[in-house]
Amino acid sequence: MLHGAGGTVMHELVKNYVVKYFGDSATKAEVPLEALDDAAVVGGIVLKSDSHAVKPIFFPGGDIGRLAVSGTVNDIAVLGAEPYALTCGFVLEEGLTLKDFERILASMQQTCREAGVNIVTGDTKVVEKGNLGGCIINTSGIGRRTIALEKNLAIVRQHRHNFDSCWILDSNLKEGDKIILSGTIGDHGLAVLSAQEGLSFGSDIKSDVKPLNRLIQRLLNEVGGIVTMKDPTRGGLADALNEFSEKSRLGILIHENKISVREDVRAACEMLGLDPLEVGNEGKIIIGVVKEEAEKLLELLKTTQEGKDAEIIGETTADFKGVAMQTIVGGKRIIARPVGDPVPRIC
Repeated sequence: MLHGAGGTVMHELVKNYVVKYFGDSATKAEVPLEALDDAAVVGGIVLKSDSHAVKPIFFPGGDIGRLAVSGTVNDIAVLGAEPYALTCGFVLEEGLTLKDFERILASMQQTCREAGVNIVTGDTKVVEKGNLGGCIINTSGIGRRTIALEKNLAIVRQHRHNFDSCWILDSNLKEGDKIILSGTIGDHGLAVLSAQEGLSFGSDIKSDVKPLNRLIQRLLNEVGGIVTMKDPTRGGLADALNEFSEKSRLGILIHENKISVREDVRAACEMLGLDPLEVGNEGKIIIGVVKEEAEKLLELLKTTQEGKDAEIIGETTADFKGVAMQTIVGGKRIIARPVGDPVPRIC
């Protein structure tokens, strides 16, 4: 199960096996497979494919259909592209009720409306009753360049004259860039865990799953200066920051007192022995931005529903490699890439 849970085990599987056979540095892709970014760029089009096997298929705050659309849309959007068409493949388990299937379809329709995209083609299969958990959904999507992306890149180049990237990539960070987190962490993973185990934490913990593409386009268009973005899904904030650090070959120092965690989520993590930094999210983004635009970007984020709890949580540095956290008590703690997300089948 760890091979599909984000973190070091999954990354080793992808690098040592998948990239071994499909990676090709001579490819025409502008963002090739070896980059291991959230999506690829081919012929100026952003392309993403994502499979969703969350268990259970309905959980507090969402369901597998909303998750499938949001996950694909967000992975396209964090490269700076505007998603505009999706495909959808269903693998349905024998015994799934038509009522539940229609509930999933209605949820996908509503999420597509929120994101401003359409599902244009797909495939449906049914397999024998077993351990599928109801259904699995694959969604793929394409996205295109926007005027907002061009405006953003122009702002970056005003502050960084040697910036030559045409997209927002994990490897774009430079020393002194600020790191912004759009809101609280751990909500999605704990919501799914509560549904999996029938746990009640004495509160109303719900998934944060939502499409973020319209928010992202607004940030690019109205402020700019963004060089990298990622939605911290499997492996959580810890895994995403370590990806930034490895690909940009810089250290990242974050500040514990700036990382927002709901009190009920924090209490549940303490009770279960989980680190909220390693728990997956589905409605948050981590943003790397040139320091000159960081405060303006934060100010805009805080005016939105999705970013009302946003904070500048850290900055990049050349003083060390990897990710470290300045703790509330005054010391520093190394934030290693997790082995995998502690909650199985959260997406």
